[in-house]
Amino acid sequence: MNRPVRAAVIGLGSFGKNHCRVYADLPNVELVAVCDTNKELFENVRRNGAKEYTDHKEMLKNEQLDLVSLVVPTKLHHKIALDVLNAKVNLLVEKPIASTLEEARDIINTAKANKVKLTVGHIERFNPAIIELKKRIKAGDLGKIYRVIVSRLGPFPERIRDVGVVIDLAVHDLDILRYLTDSEVDYLYARTEKRIHTAHEDILSAILTLNNKIICTLNIDWLTPAKIRLLRIVGEKGMFVADYLSQALFLHENAAAMSTNFDYADIMRGISVGRKVNFDIQKAEPLQAELSHFVDCVMNDKEPLVSGEDGMKALELAMDLINSSNTNQVIKK
Repeated sequence: MNRPVRAAVIGLGSFGKNHCRVYADLPNVELVAVCDTNKELFENVRRNGAKEYTDHKEMLKNEQLDLVSLVVPTKLHHKIALDVLNAKVNLLVEKPIASTLEEARDIINTAKANKVKLTVGHIERFNPAIIELKKRIKAGDLGKIYRVIVSRLGPFPERIRDVGVVIDLAVHDLDILRYLTDSEVDYLYARTEKRIHTAHEDILSAILTLNNKIICTLNIDWLTPAKIRLLRIVGEKGMFVADYLSQALFLHENAAAMSTNFDYADIMRGISVGRKVNFDIQKAEPLQAELSHFVDCVMNDKEPLVSGEDGMKALELAMDLINSSNTNQVIKK
Protein backbone atom coordinates (compact mmCIF):
# COMPACT_ATOMS: atom_id res chain seq x y z
CA MET A 1 0.00 0.00 0.00
CA ASN A 2 1.60 3.23 -1.18
CA ARG A 3 -0.79 5.65 0.53
CA PRO A 4 -1.90 6.33 4.11
CA VAL A 5 -4.25 3.79 5.68
CA ARG A 6 -7.76 5.23 5.85
CA ALA A 7 -9.16 4.54 9.33
CA ALA A 8 -12.49 5.11 11.08
CA VAL A 9 -13.76 4.62 14.62
CA ILE A 10 -17.29 3.56 15.54
CA GLY A 11 -18.09 4.40 19.17
CA LEU A 12 -16.65 7.56 20.72
CA GLY A 13 -16.97 6.86 24.43
CA SER A 14 -14.14 6.85 26.94
CA PHE A 15 -12.08 4.29 25.03
CA GLY A 16 -13.22 5.08 21.50
CA LYS A 17 -11.90 8.61 21.72
CA ASN A 18 -8.47 7.15 22.56
CA HIS A 19 -8.60 5.07 19.39
CA CYS A 20 -9.24 8.31 17.51
CA ARG A 21 -6.32 10.03 19.23
CA VAL A 22 -3.90 7.22 18.41
CA TYR A 23 -4.95 6.88 14.77
CA ALA A 24 -4.67 10.65 14.31
CA ASP A 25 -1.09 10.55 15.64
CA LEU A 26 0.13 7.46 13.80
CA PRO A 27 2.29 7.97 10.71
CA ASN A 28 0.87 6.56 7.48
CA VAL A 29 -2.67 6.72 8.89
CA GLU A 30 -5.48 9.12 8.08
CA LEU A 31 -8.44 9.20 10.45
CA VAL A 32 -11.10 9.98 7.88
CA ALA A 33 -14.35 9.30 9.77
CA VAL A 34 -15.87 8.82 13.20
CA CYS A 35 -19.32 7.51 14.13
CA ASP A 36 -21.57 7.61 17.17
CA THR A 37 -25.30 7.95 17.70
CA ASN A 38 -24.59 10.55 20.41
CA LYS A 39 -23.67 13.78 18.60
CA GLU A 40 -22.32 15.31 21.82
CA LEU A 41 -19.37 12.93 21.70
CA PHE A 42 -18.06 14.41 18.45
CA GLU A 43 -16.69 17.33 20.45
CA ASN A 44 -14.12 14.98 22.03
CA VAL A 45 -12.58 14.05 18.66
CA ARG A 46 -13.31 17.07 16.49
CA ARG A 47 -9.72 18.30 16.67
CA ASN A 48 -8.73 15.33 14.50
CA GLY A 49 -10.67 16.65 11.51
CA ALA A 50 -12.52 13.42 10.73
CA LYS A 51 -15.93 13.46 9.04
CA GLU A 52 -18.75 12.84 11.53
CA TYR A 53 -21.53 10.28 11.15
CA THR A 54 -24.40 9.13 13.35
CA ASP A 55 -25.13 6.11 11.12
CA HIS A 56 -22.32 3.60 10.56
CA LYS A 57 -24.01 2.23 7.42
CA GLU A 58 -23.94 5.68 5.86
CA MET A 59 -20.28 6.01 6.79
CA LEU A 60 -19.41 2.67 5.22
CA LYS A 61 -21.29 3.64 2.06
CA ASN A 62 -19.71 7.07 1.68
CA GLU A 63 -16.11 6.47 2.76
CA GLN A 64 -13.37 4.35 1.22
CA LEU A 65 -11.99 2.74 4.37
CA ASP A 66 -9.11 0.36 4.98
CA LEU A 67 -9.87 -0.40 8.63
CA VAL A 68 -12.36 0.29 11.38
CA SER A 69 -12.10 0.17 15.17
CA LEU A 70 -15.39 -0.96 16.71
CA VAL A 71 -15.64 0.43 20.25
CA VAL A 72 -19.29 0.11 21.24
CA PRO A 73 -21.16 -1.86 23.95
CA THR A 74 -20.72 -5.61 23.59
CA LYS A 75 -24.37 -6.23 22.71
CA LEU A 76 -23.88 -4.16 19.53
CA HIS A 77 -20.68 -5.87 18.33
CA HIS A 78 -22.28 -8.57 16.20
CA LYS A 79 -24.60 -6.44 14.06
CA ILE A 80 -22.13 -3.62 13.39
CA ALA A 81 -19.17 -5.97 12.90
CA LEU A 82 -21.04 -7.84 10.16
CA ASP A 83 -21.86 -4.56 8.42
CA VAL A 84 -18.18 -3.55 8.47
CA LEU A 85 -16.91 -6.92 7.30
CA ASN A 86 -19.52 -7.24 4.55
CA ALA A 87 -18.32 -3.84 3.32
CA LYS A 88 -14.95 -5.60 2.96
CA VAL A 89 -13.23 -3.41 5.55
CA ASN A 90 -10.63 -4.78 7.97
CA LEU A 91 -11.90 -4.73 11.54
CA LEU A 92 -10.56 -4.37 15.07
CA VAL A 93 -13.38 -5.17 17.49
CA GLU A 94 -12.84 -4.38 21.14
CA LYS A 95 -12.98 -7.25 23.59
CA PRO A 96 -15.03 -9.26 24.19
CA ILE A 97 -15.51 -10.19 20.57
CA ALA A 98 -19.28 -10.64 20.97
CA SER A 99 -22.09 -11.39 23.41
CA THR A 100 -22.36 -15.08 22.50
CA LEU A 101 -20.21 -17.76 20.93
CA GLU A 102 -22.62 -18.02 17.99
CA GLU A 103 -22.19 -14.31 17.32
CA ALA A 104 -18.41 -14.62 17.64
CA ARG A 105 -18.31 -17.52 15.18
CA ASP A 106 -20.50 -15.55 12.77
CA ILE A 107 -18.11 -12.58 12.91
CA ILE A 108 -15.10 -14.83 12.28
CA ASN A 109 -16.75 -16.64 9.37
CA THR A 110 -17.88 -13.36 7.81
CA ALA A 111 -14.34 -11.98 7.94
CA LYS A 112 -13.03 -15.10 6.22
CA ALA A 113 -15.76 -15.04 3.59
CA ASN A 114 -14.93 -11.44 2.71
CA LYS A 115 -11.15 -12.06 2.89
CA VAL A 116 -10.54 -9.19 5.30
CA LYS A 117 -8.51 -9.06 8.49
CA LEU A 118 -10.13 -9.38 11.90
CA THR A 119 -8.51 -8.79 15.26
CA VAL A 120 -9.85 -8.46 18.80
CA GLY A 121 -8.70 -5.76 21.21
CA HIS A 122 -6.93 -7.90 23.80
CA ILE A 123 -4.68 -4.99 24.61
CA GLU A 124 -2.64 -6.68 27.37
CA ARG A 125 -0.68 -8.62 24.76
CA PHE A 126 0.86 -5.29 23.78
CA ASN A 127 1.93 -4.30 27.29
CA PRO A 128 5.76 -4.02 27.26
CA ALA A 129 6.02 -6.08 30.47
CA ILE A 130 4.06 -8.93 28.90
CA ILE A 131 6.05 -8.75 25.67
CA GLU A 132 9.29 -9.08 27.63
CA LEU A 133 7.84 -11.82 29.84
CA LYS A 134 6.85 -13.84 26.78
CA LYS A 135 10.42 -13.57 25.47
CA ARG A 136 11.88 -14.67 28.83
CA ILE A 137 9.56 -17.66 29.12
CA LYS A 138 10.29 -18.72 25.55
CA ALA A 139 14.03 -18.46 26.24
CA GLY A 140 13.65 -20.83 29.21
CA ASP A 141 14.50 -18.27 31.91
CA LEU A 142 11.88 -19.78 34.21
CA GLY A 143 12.27 -23.42 33.31
CA LYS A 144 9.17 -25.52 33.79
CA ILE A 145 6.15 -23.44 34.84
CA TYR A 146 4.24 -24.58 37.92
CA ARG A 147 1.52 -21.99 38.47
CA VAL A 148 0.11 -18.60 37.44
CA ILE A 149 -1.46 -16.17 39.92
CA VAL A 150 -3.56 -13.27 38.64
CA SER A 151 -4.73 -10.23 40.63
CA ARG A 152 -6.88 -7.79 38.65
CA LEU A 153 -8.65 -5.61 41.19
CA GLY A 154 -10.12 -2.14 41.33
CA PRO A 155 -13.23 0.03 41.71
CA PHE A 156 -16.31 -0.22 39.52
CA PRO A 157 -15.83 1.47 36.12
CA GLU A 158 -18.67 3.82 35.27
CA ARG A 159 -18.35 3.00 31.56
CA ILE A 160 -19.56 -0.60 32.04
CA ARG A 161 -23.28 -1.31 31.87
CA ASP A 162 -23.94 -4.49 29.92
CA VAL A 163 -21.51 -7.11 31.31
CA GLY A 164 -20.04 -8.20 34.64
CA VAL A 165 -16.49 -8.46 35.89
CA VAL A 166 -15.90 -11.85 34.23
CA ILE A 167 -16.63 -10.69 30.69
CA ASP A 168 -15.13 -7.22 31.15
CA LEU A 169 -11.92 -8.09 33.03
CA ALA A 170 -11.31 -11.85 33.20
CA VAL A 171 -11.17 -12.16 29.39
CA HIS A 172 -7.88 -10.21 29.52
CA ASP A 173 -6.25 -12.81 31.74
CA LEU A 174 -7.81 -15.82 30.04
CA ASP A 175 -6.22 -14.65 26.80
CA ILE A 176 -2.85 -13.92 28.45
CA LEU A 177 -2.81 -17.37 30.13
CA ARG A 178 -3.12 -19.07 26.76
CA TYR A 179 -0.62 -16.70 25.15
CA LEU A 180 2.13 -17.04 27.74
CA THR A 181 1.85 -20.78 28.39
CA ASP A 182 0.99 -22.01 24.86
CA SER A 183 -1.51 -24.28 26.56
CA GLU A 184 -5.27 -24.71 26.79
CA VAL A 185 -7.53 -25.02 29.83
CA ASP A 186 -8.32 -28.57 30.93
CA TYR A 187 -10.48 -27.98 34.03
CA LEU A 188 -11.92 -24.88 35.69
CA TYR A 189 -13.98 -23.97 38.73
CA ALA A 190 -15.24 -20.53 39.70
CA ARG A 191 -17.22 -18.61 42.29
CA THR A 192 -18.78 -15.23 41.57
CA GLU A 193 -20.90 -12.91 43.70
CA LYS A 194 -22.86 -9.66 43.43
CA ARG A 195 -21.66 -7.81 46.49
CA ILE A 196 -22.52 -4.23 45.58
CA HIS A 197 -23.75 -4.28 41.98
CA THR A 198 -27.05 -6.06 41.46
CA ALA A 199 -27.09 -6.36 37.66
CA HIS A 200 -23.88 -8.37 37.20
CA GLU A 201 -21.23 -10.16 39.22
CA ASP A 202 -18.55 -7.90 40.68
CA ILE A 203 -16.18 -10.49 42.16
CA LEU A 204 -14.56 -13.64 40.76
CA SER A 205 -12.34 -16.27 42.31
CA ALA A 206 -11.38 -19.14 40.02
CA ILE A 207 -8.93 -21.99 39.65
CA LEU A 208 -7.96 -23.44 36.29
CA THR A 209 -5.76 -26.39 35.36
CA LEU A 210 -4.10 -26.30 31.97
CA ASN A 211 -3.43 -29.39 29.90
CA ASN A 212 0.28 -29.12 30.70
CA LYS A 213 -0.61 -29.30 34.43
CA ILE A 214 -0.02 -25.60 35.18
CA ILE A 215 -2.40 -24.42 37.91
CA CYS A 216 -3.82 -20.90 37.56
CA THR A 217 -5.76 -18.80 40.04
CA LEU A 218 -7.76 -15.70 39.13
CA ASN A 219 -8.65 -13.06 41.72
CA ILE A 220 -10.69 -10.36 40.02
CA ASP A 221 -13.13 -7.76 41.31
CA TRP A 222 -14.73 -4.32 41.07
CA LEU A 223 -14.68 -3.90 44.85
CA THR A 224 -11.12 -2.82 45.64
CA PRO A 225 -10.45 0.91 46.25
CA ALA A 226 -7.06 0.63 44.52
CA LYS A 227 -6.28 -0.45 40.98
CA ILE A 228 -4.10 -3.57 40.98
CA ARG A 229 -2.95 -5.45 37.88
CA LEU A 230 -0.38 -8.10 38.79
CA LEU A 231 0.64 -11.37 37.17
CA ARG A 232 2.90 -13.86 38.95
CA ILE A 233 4.34 -16.94 37.25
CA VAL A 234 6.12 -19.52 39.40
CA GLY A 235 8.49 -22.06 37.90
CA GLU A 236 11.62 -24.11 38.46
CA LYS A 237 13.99 -21.15 38.42
CA GLY A 238 11.94 -18.67 40.40
CA MET A 239 8.97 -16.35 40.07
CA PHE A 240 8.32 -13.64 37.49
CA VAL A 241 6.17 -10.71 38.58
CA ALA A 242 4.66 -8.44 35.93
CA ASP A 243 2.90 -5.21 36.86
CA TYR A 244 0.65 -4.14 34.00
CA LEU A 245 0.17 -0.62 35.34
CA SER A 246 3.81 0.32 35.92
CA GLN A 247 4.97 -1.93 33.03
CA ALA A 248 7.55 -3.43 35.37
CA LEU A 249 8.93 -6.96 35.26
CA PHE A 250 11.21 -8.64 37.76
CA LEU A 251 12.33 -12.12 38.70
CA HIS A 252 12.70 -13.57 42.19
CA GLU A 253 15.33 -16.22 41.57
CA ASN A 254 15.26 -19.67 43.08
CA ALA A 255 18.91 -19.80 44.18
CA ALA A 256 18.87 -23.59 44.32
CA ALA A 257 18.10 -23.74 40.62
CA MET A 258 20.49 -21.05 39.35
CA SER A 259 23.70 -23.06 39.50
CA THR A 260 25.23 -23.84 36.11
CA ASN A 261 25.47 -27.44 37.35
CA PHE A 262 21.75 -27.61 38.14
CA ASP A 263 20.35 -31.02 37.28
CA TYR A 264 16.60 -31.10 36.75
CA ALA A 265 16.59 -34.70 37.92
CA ASP A 266 17.87 -33.35 41.25
CA ILE A 267 14.86 -31.12 41.82
CA MET A 268 14.69 -32.27 45.46
CA ARG A 269 17.49 -29.80 46.17
CA GLY A 270 14.52 -27.56 46.94
CA ILE A 271 13.69 -23.88 46.77
CA SER A 272 15.72 -21.06 48.25
CA VAL A 273 15.61 -17.28 48.02
CA GLY A 274 17.93 -15.79 45.43
CA ARG A 275 18.39 -12.41 43.80
CA LYS A 276 15.62 -10.09 42.74
CA VAL A 277 16.37 -9.22 39.11
CA ASN A 278 14.75 -6.11 37.60
CA PHE A 279 14.43 -5.91 33.83
CA ASP A 280 14.95 -2.66 31.98
CA ILE A 281 11.78 -2.24 29.94
CA GLN A 282 11.07 0.67 27.63
CA LYS A 283 7.60 1.89 28.53
CA ALA A 284 5.03 2.38 25.77
CA GLU A 285 1.29 2.90 25.42
CA PRO A 286 -0.26 -0.54 24.77
CA LEU A 287 -3.11 0.94 22.72
CA GLN A 288 -0.64 2.73 20.46
CA ALA A 289 1.29 -0.51 20.00
CA GLU A 290 -1.90 -2.48 19.33
CA LEU A 291 -3.29 -0.09 16.70
CA SER A 292 0.13 0.38 15.09
CA HIS A 293 0.41 -3.41 14.79
CA PHE A 294 -3.01 -3.67 13.14
CA VAL A 295 -2.16 -0.86 10.71
CA ASP A 296 1.04 -2.72 9.79
CA CYS A 297 -0.97 -5.92 9.22
CA VAL A 298 -3.32 -4.08 6.87
CA MET A 299 -0.54 -2.26 5.01
CA ASN A 300 1.71 -5.29 4.59
CA ASP A 301 -0.78 -8.16 4.50
CA LYS A 302 0.28 -9.75 7.79
CA GLU A 303 -1.74 -11.83 10.21
CA PRO A 304 -2.71 -10.01 13.45
CA LEU A 305 -1.20 -11.23 16.72
CA VAL A 306 -4.69 -11.66 18.17
CA SER A 307 -7.03 -13.62 15.92
CA GLY A 308 -10.79 -13.80 15.96
CA GLU A 309 -10.41 -17.36 17.24
CA ASP A 310 -8.34 -16.06 20.16
CA GLY A 311 -11.13 -13.64 21.02
CA MET A 312 -13.75 -16.38 20.80
CA LYS A 313 -11.69 -18.69 23.02
CA ALA A 314 -11.38 -16.01 25.72
CA LEU A 315 -15.14 -15.44 25.57
CA GLU A 316 -15.81 -19.18 25.75
CA LEU A 317 -13.67 -19.55 28.86
CA ALA A 318 -15.30 -16.52 30.48
CA MET A 319 -18.72 -18.03 29.88
CA ASP A 320 -17.48 -21.32 31.32
CA LEU A 321 -16.42 -19.49 34.50
CA ILE A 322 -19.90 -17.98 34.85
CA ASN A 323 -21.51 -21.35 34.18
CA SER A 324 -19.26 -23.03 36.74
CA SER A 325 -20.29 -20.51 39.37
CA ASN A 326 -23.98 -20.75 38.52
CA THR A 327 -23.98 -24.57 38.71
CA ASN A 328 -21.30 -24.91 41.42
CA GLN A 329 -19.56 -27.50 39.25
CA VAL A 330 -16.10 -28.17 37.88
CA ILE A 331 -16.12 -27.88 34.09
CA LYS A 332 -14.02 -30.24 31.99
CA LYS A 333 -13.00 -28.76 28.66
